[in-house]
Amino acid sequence: MFEGLRLRHWRTGTDADGFVTLTLDRAGSSVNTLARAVLEELDQLLDRLRIEPPAGVVVCSGKAAGFIAGADIHEFADYERDGAVRAAIEFGQRVCQKLAELPCPSVAAIHGHCMGGGTELALACTCRVATRDPKTRIGLPEVMLGIHPGWGGTARLPRLVGALRALPLMLTGRAVSAEAAQALGLVDRVTEEGTLPDAARELLRRLPQRAFMQRLRAWADNTWIARQVLAPIVFRQTAAKVRRAHYPAPFALIEVWRRGGGDITQRLRLEADSVVRLAATPAARNLVRVFFLQERLKAQGDDTAHGIAHVHVIGAGTMGGDIAAWCALRGFSVSLQDRELRFVEPALARARALFEKRLKSPARIATAQARLRADVEGTQVAAADLVIEAIYEDAEAKRALYAAAQPNLRAEALLASNTSSIPLNELARGLAAPGRFVGLHFFNPVARMPLVEVVRHARLDARTEQRALAFCRAIDKLPVAVKGTPGFLVNRILVPYMLEAARGLNDGIPGAVLDRAARGFGMPVGPIELMDTVGLDVAASVGQELAPFLGLDLPAGIERLLQAGKRGRKDGQGFYRWQDGRPVKPDVPKDYRAPEDLELRLIGPMLNEAVACLAEGVVDDADLLDAGVIFGTGFAPFRGGPIAYIRSVGAGALRAQLEGLAARHGPRFAPRPGWDHPALRTAG
Repeated sequence: MFEGLRLRHWRTGTDADGFVTLTLDRAGSSVNTLARAVLEELDQLLDRLRIEPPAGVVVCSGKAAGFIAGADIHEFADYERDGAVRAAIEFGQRVCQKLAELPCPSVAAIHGHCMGGGTELALACTCRVATRDPKTRIGLPEVMLGIHPGWGGTARLPRLVGALRALPLMLTGRAVSAEAAQALGLVDRVTEEGTLPDAARELLRRLPQRAFMQRLRAWADNTWIARQVLAPIVFRQTAAKVRRAHYPAPFALIEVWRRGGGDITQRLRLEADSVVRLAATPAARNLVRVFFLQERLKAQGDDTAHGIAHVHVIGAGTMGGDIAAWCALRGFSVSLQDRELRFVEPALARARALFEKRLKSPARIATAQARLRADVEGTQVAAADLVIEAIYEDAEAKRALYAAAQPNLRAEALLASNTSSIPLNELARGLAAPGRFVGLHFFNPVARMPLVEVVRHARLDARTEQRALAFCRAIDKLPVAVKGTPGFLVNRILVPYMLEAARGLNDGIPGAVLDRAARGFGMPVGPIELMDTVGLDVAASVGQELAPFLGLDLPAGIERLLQAGKRGRKDGQGFYRWQDGRPVKPDVPKDYRAPEDLELRLIGPMLNEAVACLAEGVVDDADLLDAGVIFGTGFAPFRGGPIAYIRSVGAGALRAQLEGLAARHGPRFAPRPGWDHPALRTAG
């Protein structure tokens, strides 16, 4: 059947029942992605299958990591530069449509990751089977790249599972487990990993029939009147979460679905037209850049080269307890130490809640819990490969802790501090083995924030840094190596932003107005709400450490609240009152007018300090700076990071704006050294 075809990326086989198996095993890659060459070979295979139809076709992966990770984003970036996006989109659509129109049934056999174009390829099959393994995740994350599904995802998924189920999946880009995909109607059967090939062939023998209610829902959601009624509702719901000017892709997706009729050809044309337009937007270009920045951070550490099995955390407060829980979740044996068991018990309770949320299965929850144990006496220090100190921000207290712990450390064990602002050179004084001491600065909340700053100091061994980077990857965090100066990278850039917001409050600007201005720029959370969330005690501690270094003053409002016992969200009262985990923001008078330069007053200090960090070599280059600030602060991803934003606006123009702020509001806005840095003028 396939004689004469020269295949590099696909393997073929035929069994006794006449079922053909197409196995994708992309050459030269540890994961499958749908590069042009992969699709061209599949196109040839499908042409042969149309001429000589077998009893059925199984599409599966030859990679242990998973099914298909999606389209090759590197090629997508090249297409954008070459103006060939439409050709690439339409070719992918044609290949998937050929698969959908085969004169025989087909089944996608899914294990591990199935993302983007991989999910669209699976949707073009007659049916789908997936493994129950927790690593199996299925999704359409294209909105995170500033586009939406373009190889038939928007045309097929709403018609398969119903629009009200399909749209949230595509609009958020979230991935779901095999069981959740089956509940949605996206997957027809769930099986164990070892039985996947047999389950796929069984589906071909007995094609599944969709339940009546599923077919009714899929029809009802997609009638013309339903699309016209539901689209504005979904549009408003989406607009409540993101701004169309910042992230146009979700709104374009809704419109594609609203206009899509019963003809698949028309729906595919609408989809292609929309993706082509989106790919040309600054948001898409920046979000693709952010994807590559993330890949660079992931590539910094070999997640098998850390040599760490047992982690010991000292300090069971919010940060220490949550670091311990996260490490246990990711498979490490963890001991957690504090002065008394009553300080450890709340951390263990939070850990259980995390395990229940993430793992679902009682057996997996119990296994994770067994990996985390209390150790009030600190006896497990001697057994640990990594000891993480996570106590309060006081240099003397931290050095005293190190002095007590270091005689018990194993010869190859690493000692790390979760300090958020204290210079590592200061903390390393008096250590017997300073080369194995490193900063591992996690961010709150640990389970949600992806970044960890790996903090350097003058006597850090290169091997220790590499082990620290590898450990971060092993616990599924994004590491960025930073210089051990006060505040490192993220807090040094974030503190001027928060202090300026607190100063604005003192000047009579309502907190809700300050937050609205920051969100208008694209920050995920406003600065007042952010300070309440991290805790005013933490914000004040970091501010006191950094303010003198940055030449700033700590506004009095924070201290007044702390003296009244109001620390923010964790106490239910800070700048805002908190109810059910949400801030209750006072109403702003209708006649109130925010200062015209408010957005610049908030964002300008961040940009200013980013330039100073770049000039001082706090990180190795401008791209790592952008990555660290995006993943550490949530800095408007669609803007590409502070350095990318400065390039887009123009360094000269922004510097002049800062000089104007300094003239109006004081020298704290004066441009910092570094505005002539070459990286601000070029894209490299």
